[in-house]
Amino acid sequence: MATATGQVNAKRKPVFVKVEDLKPGTSGHTLIVKVVEMTPVKTSVRPNRSRALLSRPVPPARIAECVVGDETGTIIFTARNEQVDLMTKGATVILRNAKIVMFKRTTMRLAVDKWGRIEVTEPAKFAVKEDNNLSLVEYELVTVPDQGMN
Repeated sequence: MATATGQVNAKRKPVFVKVEDLKPGTSGHTLIVKVVEMTPVKTSVRPNRSRALLSRPVPPARIAECVVGDETGTIIFTARNEQVDLMTKGATVILRNAKIVMFKRTTMRLAVDKWGRIEVTEPAKFAVKEDNNLSLVEYELVTVPDQGMN
């Protein structure tokens, strides 16, 4: 990609992180994980007034909760629409630009939005550490009192 000054910017090499390094409220993660389990979630169809004007009905969103992990731990990944097709049990995937979303404001979930990407890759050689599930850890939002200047 050329800039306005004519210089060419080289693509950055991705920095892969491990599941155990994920923290609440962070984003931009690139991980290589195995899909341990995939569970489709029933979605309810909500009428939307703005969509009611369209002639074609919109298909309901497809959502699946997938337990994914690496050799350091596991976390629940929320797959949406076409992402559900890629998340088959036993598959090894690369999650690019993944982010941590807080589920019910207490537990972490991993998600990839429209700015991220999911790629199926060759099977990984690591064994998933299933006894360290980061989605089971509950977090509490703590407000810190403002330390006024004296």
